[in-house]
Amino acid sequence: MNNPSLSQPLLIAEGLSKHFGGIRAVNNAEIKVHSGTITGLIGPNGAGKTTLFNLLSNFIRPDDGKVIFNGQPIHDLPTNEIALKGCVRTFQVARVLSRLSVLENMLLATPHQTGENLIQLWFQQGKIRQQEKENKERAMDILESVGLSAKAYDYAGALSGGQRKLLEIARALMTRPKLILLDEPAAGVNPTLIGQICEHIINWNKQGITFLIIEHNMDLVMSLCDHVWVLAEGTNLADGTPAEIQKNSAVLEAYLGE
Repeated sequence: MNNPSLSQPLLIAEGLSKHFGGIRAVNNAEIKVHSGTITGLIGPNGAGKTTLFNLLSNFIRPDDGKVIFNGQPIHDLPTNEIALKGCVRTFQVARVLSRLSVLENMLLATPHQTGENLIQLWFQQGKIRQQEKENKERAMDILESVGLSAKAYDYAGALSGGQRKLLEIARALMTRPKLILLDEPAAGVNPTLIGQICEHIINWNKQGITFLIIEHNMDLVMSLCDHVWVLAEGTNLADGTPAEIQKNSAVLEAYLGE
């Protein structure tokens, strides 16, 4: 694991708030994710974790606060521009294009494709063909790394829930991200596949990808993460190393019910 104190924050959120009517889903929350780390975000049901993810990726706009990614404010940017800057997210229920093949799902995520420009489509066909070949090879390499290469030409809708989560993470990798926000990667996944997902996260982290993970599986959080942030009722309760969080009396009372 990396030491967060020795790295610069890749993601900084300050004063984030979001109200839905009279409900304060997130209230003056902050979070920092240091480059090169695996950071956890935990809290009881209804604590505002997924809402915070939505604010970080601007799927919903904050009422107050700011989000800085890689030194630049992103809270006013469209979600696609945030992804192009290297901050991508997955969802608690994996979102795949069910009627496209697994490989087609991967290729759609590839940014900056020459063939997307109409003029280049006509005048740079050789470059486009070469780029398509390279993209396909990269997609197949990533699918191989997550054990889905044999499913490359199957409909994505035919995958199991765990396989869909692997596809969603693999698709995120096609964007060459700096930071991946993972929303409950272990939810609804069998224990064997959970172990595989954890191994992949560790390997990708070693390759330079930073992770922020929402997860209810406490064994996974405590074994995988360098640093953990805790939300309760939409606001910060605590943050620290996994060992510190396990001993924090406020966390034990609010999150674990002790």
